[in-house]
Formats: sequence, structure tokens, C-alpha cells
Amino acid sequence: MVPEQFDSHGELRRYETLLHLADVVVHHRGLDELFRELAEHLREFAAFELATFSLHDSSKNVMRVHLWEEPGLLPTIAELPVEGSAAGRAWQNQQPFVVPGQDVEKYLQVACGRAKEKGIRSYCALPLTTTQRRLGALGLGSLQEEAYGEKDLRMLQHVTDVVALAVENSLMFGALQLERQRLQMLLEVTNKLVTSHDLREIFPAIAGFIHNVVRQNYASVAIHDEPARSLHIYALDPSPAGASIVTESTISVQEPSTGRAFLEKEMHIYNHEQMVEMRSDFVERMLGQGFQSLCCIPLTTRRDTIGTLNLASTQNDAFLSQDLGFLQQVAAQLAVALDNAQVHREIASIKDKLAHEKSYLESEIRSERNFEEIVGDSPALRRVLSQVRTVAPSNATVLILGETGTGKELIAHAVHRLSSRKDASFIKLNCAAIPTGLLESELFGHERGAFTGAVTQKVGRLELADKGTLFLDEVGDIPLELQPKLLRVLQDQEFERLGSNRTIRVNVRLVAATNRNLAKSVAEREFRSDLYYRLNVFPIHMPPLREREKDIPLLVSYFVQKYARRMNKQIEIIPTETMQALSSWEWPGNVRELENFIERSVILSEAATLNVPLTELQPFDQQSSENDGTLEELERTLITRVLRETRGVIAGPRGAAARLGL
Repeated sequence: MVPEQFDSHGELRRYETLLHLADVVVHHRGLDELFRELAEHLREFAAFELATFSLHDSSKNVMRVHLWEEPGLLPTIAELPVEGSAAGRAWQNQQPFVVPGQDVEKYLQVACGRAKEKGIRSYCALPLTTTQRRLGALGLGSLQEEAYGEKDLRMLQHVTDVVALAVENSLMFGALQLERQRLQMLLEVTNKLVTSHDLREIFPAIAGFIHNVVRQNYASVAIHDEPARSLHIYALDPSPAGASIVTESTISVQEPSTGRAFLEKEMHIYNHEQMVEMRSDFVERMLGQGFQSLCCIPLTTRRDTIGTLNLASTQNDAFLSQDLGFLQQVAAQLAVALDNAQVHREIASIKDKLAHEKSYLESEIRSERNFEEIVGDSPALRRVLSQVRTVAPSNATVLILGETGTGKELIAHAVHRLSSRKDASFIKLNCAAIPTGLLESELFGHERGAFTGAVTQKVGRLELADKGTLFLDEVGDIPLELQPKLLRVLQDQEFERLGSNRTIRVNVRLVAATNRNLAKSVAEREFRSDLYYRLNVFPIHMPPLREREKDIPLLVSYFVQKYARRMNKQIEIIPTETMQALSSWEWPGNVRELENFIERSVILSEAATLNVPLTELQPFDQQSSENDGTLEELERTLITRVLRETRGVIAGPRGAAARLGL
């Protein structure tokens, strides 16, 4: 049934055009294309030379105007305030608004220049409203005065009902497309975050995803450093615009932009005026680079807030309300990813530490100990063991002094076993056996890339000894330049790996040993006095074997049984004259020399009686006199003896080469 308004042939044609407009509603999705086609069909209903389609922007409370004029130029967009514009008045009052000729310039504003050129003398604006939304207004301008009467307005209201449906349909389709695009991007973000724990890969990917949806020129993440009460900022994608602001820096948690979002755990958006009012070096650097909008979003996990996501734009009021939900979703995913990356790093660090500790302990198990237990009952040894029982329960630093081969490492083990740390690690480091250039890395560890050849991260002995005991053998050989770092660890229980500025705290008890006279080294400025006093808290002097004559028979019997079992030999007799000769020898190499000598004797023994090469126990000058006196034989004898005393160690400050002056 045709409405009475369309009873004439012309009006029937308008009705058919109205039906065609309904078809436009179904088939057109983009606003620009929709407005162009609607303007063409509107000529069936009213004469006009200029048309405007105005949509209300609730985020700014303005009318966004699309201007159309013959012969169909592409729409231009401008913003008009609701108050004082014809479109705003029609939208606000939900009534048609006819502008008299003399007020066209006043109410048309954005199009007044075009209106003057065309000679527009009347203008009307009608609300575009559906049952769900108040969208905006349709405006028509004519060269005729009073071109839009009451009948025209009634007809145009039918048109605006259809146009409103078309606009709503286009807006809904655009919103759905945008939501679909954002969901797709969010899925890609999630996949990227799940599959990577490397922040160097995560950050640029996040910046790219955000840039595709939100108008921003700079993005960064601020990570909370709890001990320092600060936020460490990492640029997600150091572009030329953002690189000069911050690629990596530290700011206080009290900073009024990022810090405020972190402390209050709420998103904060700042326009140019608000940024100017802030007292913040971080924001001032942004303003200096032309940024006019800033958005700070807290990164919150189930455990805590770990930092903020920061976005900046060179446009004022760049962050719209429709973008905030998406940004919060991205921030939530990023927070989980950063938390997972932190946990992954901690697990990797613990795993690496355990692997190093396992490897170290396995090597300790495989290595030969000087002897399994402390053997002896001499007064000198009992005095040492009494000191061990006294100092072990405390956490005091112990300095074990004595000649080489006296069993200083065994006493260090005893101190550890009798302490409250006995269930933790006992980590040892021979300072004389490691080249000076590598000693610092062995002690403190290093990060990947800290120096040439550092292809992986290394956990140092100090970190391995956390909660346990660190035994530094030959501590007197530590280079002077490394001694202040060791002193700091003893005083503050903290250090940094090579190539890192992150402070690592440890709880380590130090037991040190040396065969040097450290007091003399201090006097000769070869050893720092402050480190010496810090090491010399509880000194234990290991007696040489020549002062433990009563212990030699016990040690001989112990070593004979040890090596006889190892070589599957049955040695039951040690001749009396042999034992007397062994007990009367001074043993310049101490227990280590005695052990090596007994091992060689067991090798030479074919029967149940120990066969000892007593001729080797003669003083060196007597051994030399028994030779044929040739230089070659003398050199051979000397080199053999020194190699025996150094247990085959050739290189290093305590090796055979150094002792021979070679």
C-alpha cells in the first residue's frame, strides 16, 4: 500500500527510490561509498546543491561532518561543536532544523565558504536516528530561499529513517570488521607471546601489532625493579622518533605519568595540556620530540603489577575510548608474557646453576682426595682438630696456613662438615691453577657476550656456593686487581657477574688456604692489608709432617691399605727398619710426598712385604754424589725429583717449570 504522500506519479517514483535506498542499506558497507550513493538518490526527494552527513563522536562530543557537493567530490571530514551547528542542534533536539538564509554562515560553519561560492540561501538539518542509536544529522543546502517547507521535511523524514538504517548498518559492519581485525591481532599477539620468551623478539612484535590498530608513534614497557624502587624502561621498537627519547632508562616509581599508572594500577591518558603541566623529565623529553598524547596502562598479573605499557602519539587526544579495551587486552597478554619470561629466566638460571653444581660435584666425586679421613693422633694434629671443632659452628672466615701437602683442603672439608652448612654445597677454587684472565670469570661468573669467547652465560663459584662454603685454595696468588672485588663479597655478600650490572646477593662462608706468608706479602705490597685482615679472622696453622713424627706410621699403614686394595694386592708386612726410615725422614713434600712415595712402593711390591725404595729418601746432595757425575744425569735426577714433588704439575707459579726456573 502506497502512503498518501506518494499519490502522484512523481511521488510514486520517490517511493520507488526509497525502496532502492533500502537496497543500498543491504549492499553497501563503507561510509564514503554509502554517502556518495545516498547523495545521488536524495535528488529524487529534494533539490539541493550541497549535502552534509554529520555523525556524532561521543569521545569528543563533536559532530564529524562529511561534505558532498555536485558533481560528487569525495567527502571531506571536519569536526564541529554540537552547540552552534545546525547538525548538532538537529541531533541534540531530535527535530528537523531549518536555517534561514541570513543564518546559513552562522550554522553551516565548516561549509560556509562553499555555501558562499554556490550562493546557498537556505539549509535544513534532519536527525539520523534508529530505534537503537542517535547517529547524527543529514543536511541539505539550496540556492532557493525557503526551499524546505513542511511537506518537504515530512518526505525527508522518511528518507532519513532509511539513511539512518544504512549508516547504522555501515557503522556496525565497520565496528565488526575492526573487532574482528583486533581479535585476529590479539590472537597473533598471544601466539607470539606464548611461543617466545625472548624479550628482544617479543617487544618489536607487540609494537607492530599495536601500531596497526592504534594511532601511536612510540611504545615502551616499564618494568618494576622492586629492590631499587624504580621502573626500567625498554623501548618496544626504537624508531627514529622514539630513539632519542628513551630506548632504555630508569625512572622513579613516583614519576607522575608512568609511575602513577603503576602505583594506582589504573590506565591514565594525558593530552598535551596535561603533559605540559607535569613535572617529569621523562615527559619533558617526549614533549621535546613533538609528542602530544600519552597513554600509560598497568601490566597486572594474578600475582602483582609488574610495570606499565606506555604509548605516545604526535597527535593530541590520539587515544580514543574505542581503543582502550583493545589496549587493555594487549596489556593483559603482555603482562602474562613478561611474567612468564621472568619465571622462564629464573628457572633457566636455577637449572643452569644446578647443572654447573652437578657437574662440579661429579668432578669432585671423580677426583682423588688426598685421603678419606684425617689420620693421626699427634698433639699438633689434635690441636688443629680442636680449633676446627671450635670455629666450625660459626660463620667466621677461616684462614688455613701451612706448607704445601699438609692437608689444608682436608681441614677445609672438616670445617664445612661440622658447620650448619653441611647440607649445602662445598665449592672449591684453586686460585693458582687458573690463569689470571679467567680467575675473575671463574669466581664471579659472566654474561653472554661479556668478553670475546663468552658465548654462553656462566655461573661463578661464588653463586654456586650460595648457602654453603667456598674454599679458596692458594688465596695468596689472587692478583692485586681482583682483591678489592673479593673484599667486597666478604663485607657485603654481593657482587655482579662480568658484563652485568645486576647485583647478586649470596650467603657464603669463606674458607681460604695458602702456603705463603701473607703478612710478609702485605709488607711487600703484594697483598692488600684490608683483605688480609678480613681473611685472618680465625687462622689455623697446619703443622708439617716433620712435626708429626708419631703420625707417620699411621699414615703409612693407611696408604698401604688404600693402594693395595686399588691394585688388588695383598700387602701385610711393613719391615721395622722400613718404618723407622720412613719416620726419620723429614718429608719436605709433607703428607702428599708420603702418599706418592707409598703408592710407588706398593707398585714395586710383588709379595706380601712392602718393598720401599729407601735409596730415594737420601738427601738430594747424597743422591747426586752417587750418580756418575755427568750433567745429563744430574739434570735427569733433579727434574725427576721436582716432578715428583709437584705431582706432575708442570705449568703455573707452583709447577715444576717455575721451580726449575724454566
